[in-house]
Amino acid sequence: MNRSHILVPLIVLIILAVVGLSSVFTVQQTQQALVLRFGEPVAGRGIVTEPGLHFKIPFIEGVVHLDKRILDLESPQQEVLASDNQRLVVDAFLRYQIVDPLKFFQAVGTGAIADNQLSSILNSSVRRILGEVPMSSVIKLQRAALMVKIRDLVNMESERLGVAAIDVRIRRADLPKEISEKVFSRMQSERQREAAENRAKGNEEAQIITSKADRDVTVLIATAQQQADTTRGEGDAARAGIFAAAYSKDPEFFAFYRSMQAYEAGLKAGATRMVIAPTSDFFRYFGNARAQAPKN
Repeated sequence: MNRSHILVPLIVLIILAVVGLSSVFTVQQTQQALVLRFGEPVAGRGIVTEPGLHFKIPFIEGVVHLDKRILDLESPQQEVLASDNQRLVVDAFLRYQIVDPLKFFQAVGTGAIADNQLSSILNSSVRRILGEVPMSSVIKLQRAALMVKIRDLVNMESERLGVAAIDVRIRRADLPKEISEKVFSRMQSERQREAAENRAKGNEEAQIITSKADRDVTVLIATAQQQADTTRGEGDAARAGIFAAAYSKDPEFFAFYRSMQAYEAGLKAGATRMVIAPTSDFFRYFGNARAQAPKN
């Protein structure tokens, strides 16, 4: 009997605890919630965006939590055909936010399904927008403007999902690998051709500079030789003039000086062989230092 009195209140407390816990739910700062009754939102309090502790009818009403932060969606690489029939490999990503939780839940239910549908919308928008412009616009000329157009198109398509596209970015837009290799090979050949042309021009200019330098050297040497010959001739003339002036002042001494020079040049040790009579006029100064020079 005593046991039944204790067991009944305990069961009642457990039931009350379960009911109490089932009647409250918590919404985090990064979340928003839908209060559903038999799969339909409860009128007046079906959407909860304020964080904190909230109440619901236990066992009848359920709660679905949705993220209210800005979410990222990575799109796999896809090949796009530009308007100039150039193939491009494009890698893009989407940043979006759930702005209508009820529409989102009714349209896709869970985040995985939403990602699949948004990925399809993003890929089709990328192909459509990039297919309207040439490759140069995608790679460098209008990339920022094209990303804005893709975002706007994604917003139009994703409005039915209760989602707003915050930003779309093209992370990579390149030629396919096989085409990139061909382009690289062509660019390499072009650079090699330009390098060969530059080397040929450099060699030509070097030859021109060398030829001009050689010509200038030849002209300078010829000019210097001419000036040297002129100076030497002037010096010889001056010397002859000095000799002539000296001869006119003292012909006897000049004759003696010339004979001494002749002796020095003709009587070198070990290399001189002469057959001359001792009485020859060549030796006139050997016997008499004051010998008279022969008169013409």
